[in-house]
Amino acid sequence: MIITDTHTHLYSEAFDEDRNDMIDRAIKQGISRFFIPAIDSEYTEAMLQLEKNYPNNMFLMMGLHPTHVKDNYKEELKHVEEMLAKRHFYAVGEIGIDLYWDKSTLGIQQEAFKHQIRLAKQYKLPIVIHCRDAFNEIFEVLETEKSDDLFGIFHCFTGTLEQAHQAISYNMKLGIGGVATFKNGKIDAFLNQIDIKHIVLETDSPYLAPVPYRGKRNESAYIIKVLEKLVDIYGVDIEVIAANTTQNSKDVFKI
Repeated sequence: MIITDTHTHLYSEAFDEDRNDMIDRAIKQGISRFFIPAIDSEYTEAMLQLEKNYPNNMFLMMGLHPTHVKDNYKEELKHVEEMLAKRHFYAVGEIGIDLYWDKSTLGIQQEAFKHQIRLAKQYKLPIVIHCRDAFNEIFEVLETEKSDDLFGIFHCFTGTLEQAHQAISYNMKLGIGGVATFKNGKIDAFLNQIDIKHIVLETDSPYLAPVPYRGKRNESAYIIKVLEKLVDIYGVDIEVIAANTTQNSKDVFKI
């Protein structure tokens, strides 16, 4: 059984004490494909080191996270451009709009989002979208950029059934993680109405740990709890969920 974690920040400082042990725990459970989103230039070296240590398991993205779109965002976007020109990445991400922390940066977040979507199209790469309190704003940008070469993953999807269908209409898979196990997560109420071909698994480690670890540090091994929840939701064997979601990830990332 091959399991894919399509979104995990394994370079995070939260893992500095036990990173290798934590990764080994996941690999022993069949989680052998880890897709690593970028945040900003300060984390690039740590991402490259992760890939060097686990060359068969780590697949890197490049991008500027919306909460890191600050006054120096043009310099950060230049770093993204330089890295994409220098070597292969598997996606442009995570990118998007986050209005939970700071609404004042909406304008430059939109600009950075659009710019990075166009870079993804230039390199024929998927995008991985971060959306927090910003569904309307995200969809507005996707509507202006929609085309056959726009595709990717709506990371940590927490919207309604209607928003799920709208995201899928833009060639996006839905990234499903720990929120599906929460009592107030809501998406578990309608996920069985979404064809499994539109779903990929993720943890967003070290964030959003699934039940029964909610509130603690998340790690990639805990994706098993997400799998078990999807078994309940879809009523099929765990191997079927693992095989389908891994194939969906291969369709997106081309590996």
